Amino acid sequence: MRNKPIGNHSGHIALSVTCMLIWLLACQIVVAQSNNDYLLPNIDLSHWKVTLPIGQGKPVEVEPPEILDYASIQELKPFMYNDSTDASLVFYTYPGAVTGNTKYSRTELREQMTPGSNKVNWTFEQGARMKGTLAVAEISKTSKGKFDRTIVMQIHGRLTNEQKESIGQNDNNAPPVLKIYWHNGYIRVKTKELKDINGIGKDLLPKEAWEDDKGYNFPEYVGNKPFTLEVIVTKGRLEVILNEKTSKVYQGIHMRKWGVFENYFKAGNYLQTKNPNGFAKVKYYALEISHSDITIPEKRKKKKRKANE
Repeated sequence: MRNKPIGNHSGHIALSVTCMLIWLLACQIVVAQSNNDYLLPNIDLSHWKVTLPIGQGKPVEVEPPEILDYASIQELKPFMYNDSTDASLVFYTYPGAVTGNTKYSRTELREQMTPGSNKVNWTFEQGARMKGTLAVAEISKTSKGKFDRTIVMQIHGRLTNEQKESIGQNDNNAPPVLKIYWHNGYIRVKTKELKDINGIGKDLLPKEAWEDDKGYNFPEYVGNKPFTLEVIVTKGRLEVILNEKTSKVYQGIHMRKWGVFENYFKAGNYLQTKNPNGFAKVKYYALEISHSDITIPEKRKKKKRKANE
C-alpha cells in the first residue's frame, strides 16, 4: 500500500483548521450583532407613571407596577417602546388628549415616590437629583419651517391638601418651577419667579403669584444626538447641568421662597404644539433619580456662576 504524501495531508489539515477559525469568528460576529440588536435601556420604571396623548375625557395613565410590563400593554405600545438597535426607551407623542390645566398633550413620566400614589413628594430642603441621557430623534416643523419644541424634563410643584384648602383651590396643582426644552437643537431652561418678592405665607401659593423668567439657552448645540442632563436640587438652590460640563445655577429669593411647595420630577416628551400634523420622538437611554445624600459637587461649589436672583 502506498503512503499518501505527508505534505498534501498537512495542507488539508491546515485548510480545515483555517475554515474552522473563520466559521467561529463569523459566529462570534453574528452573536455580537445579535446582542447589540437587543440591548435594553437602563431605566427603572418602578417609581414612575406615564401619561399618554389618548383617552376620553382625560388622558390614559399607566402606573406601577403595571408600567413595568410596558412592552406588553397594547395602549402603550405606539407611544412608549424599546428601540433595541440603540438601547433606548422611546416616547412618541402627537397632539391629542390633555391633562387638566394644560393645553398640550404628552407622553411623559411622572415621578411617584410611593409607587401608585401622587401623594408623597419632596421639598427643596429635602433635596433631589435627576439625571438622564436622551435625544430628540425626530420632531415636526411649523408652517414656517422651524422645528417645534418639546419639554424633556420638568420639576412640578404640588400643593398639600392643607395648602389647597387654605386658598380655596379645587386641586393640588401648583406651577412647574423648572421646564427644560429642546428648542431648535439647543437646550432651553425656564424657571419661575415671584411677581412680588415680599409675599409670604399664603401669598406664595396661588399660580398667579408666579411667572416665567426670561429663560436661558445653553450655548452647546445638541441637535438630534444623545446628550446628558442633570438636575440637582438643594435648599434654596437649583442647578441644571448639560453634558457634565456646563451648568446654570438658580439661587436667591425666588428659589428660597419656592421651598413652600412639594415637588416631583417629570421626564419624557411634552410636545408644545397643537398642530394636528405635529409629532415628536424622544429617546431616553438612561434615567435615574435620588433623594438621599444630595450634595453640590466640590468643583461646582468653588466656581462662581451667574445666578438668577
